[in-house]
Amino acid sequence: MALCVAAASLGAAAATAQSSLAEAAERARTAWLAHDPQALVGHSGSVGLRIPGADPGSPLNRAQAAELLRRHWGRAVERSLVVNAIREVEPGKGYVELERRYVVSGTLDERRETVLLGFRRGGGSWLLVEVRSAP
Repeated sequence: MALCVAAASLGAAAATAQSSLAEAAERARTAWLAHDPQALVGHSGSVGLRIPGADPGSPLNRAQAAELLRRHWGRAVERSLVVNAIREVEPGKGYVELERRYVVSGTLDERRETVLLGFRRGGGSWLLVEVRSAP
């Protein structure tokens, strides 16, 4: 019985570790909609941010990236976040393009922005390495 439980646990871990880029895109989309920077950044070692309010210099550690994402989301109320494209551009390197619609709290004007998320495969899963936004 213990062997079956151990085998099932290993199988579940392997399935998680072998997640597809599409699954990583959906996890990132869900985290963005929830304004959950820790879930978005995940286990990434460092993340490059090219968003308003962030210096586009060197990649940031997880904690710094999470704080800047939190500030970027600020008072935004998400209206929709749609995955427009998922592409693996070379083995172990891919990106996800999202179309974001949101309003700033206290206003009615809907804003749009394109969000590009860069991923690299590492340790059996896709890790977020870059976030870019453009109006």
